[in-house]
Amino acid sequence: MSRIGQASRIGLSSYAFFWQLSDQVSNPLTLHQALERTAAMGVDLFQICDYAPLEDMSDDELGAVRATADNLGITLELGTKGIRPEHLRRFLHIARILGSALLRTMFNVPGHTPDNDEATAIFTEILPEFEAAGVRIAVETYEQVPTERILEVIRAVGSPYLGICSDPANTVAALEMPRQVIDAVEPYVLNMHIKDFAFSRKQGWVGFTYSGAPLGEGLLDYDYMVEKIQPKQRNINQIVEHWLPWQDTETDTIHLENQWTQQSIEFLRSK
Repeated sequence: MSRIGQASRIGLSSYAFFWQLSDQVSNPLTLHQALERTAAMGVDLFQICDYAPLEDMSDDELGAVRATADNLGITLELGTKGIRPEHLRRFLHIARILGSALLRTMFNVPGHTPDNDEATAIFTEILPEFEAAGVRIAVETYEQVPTERILEVIRAVGSPYLGICSDPANTVAALEMPRQVIDAVEPYVLNMHIKDFAFSRKQGWVGFTYSGAPLGEGLLDYDYMVEKIQPKQRNINQIVEHWLPWQDTETDTIHLENQWTQQSIEFLRSK
């Protein structure tokens, strides 16, 4: 059974452990270890987002992840990319095993870039199965698809089981300003990705790099965002992510990744 009806919570995404879960480090974390790290920081929500090995896990392996989460008192959420019906059904199956009440996704994947009519037809077909399982789909705001296009589909489908995963950092690459996106998506938000971002001059002052920043130190107007979306009042979970560039060494990268995560948790708890 999915866990539904819980109050707004602070959670960590697998993106908060992006480098530590990757093969770029000498001893990558397992999902079980990432869950243990999450619990050690006093966090009881973890979103497994775009973690490629998950899709190929057997039911027994997925059940073991669920058991670890249950033993640690952690609720799981899911994130993937793409909206092909067979793909969404696979992740609905995974969500049932993991006890996730939410699936975050994005419209486009290589080989499938649905237009609004196709996306609307897919969600209309698939959502009764998600509703029966108590699992909502949250489509993330990002640069590949204009926010208004996503909203047109959500309005056309008209189901409380389809909404938005808000991430105003992503849309800047398409010249959609964060406040503009926050204002547009506010009525439809089901989940929030929380990461800060900033521009910095490239070496020689030729152009800029758009990258992550420690939460509270970049351009994200967090106070404006929560004033508009009201996650606590609407029981919307806030999931910590990072855009942390690789540092000079593995040790430096892991240290800074953990530091950013701790700072994010402390920042959100202070609010």
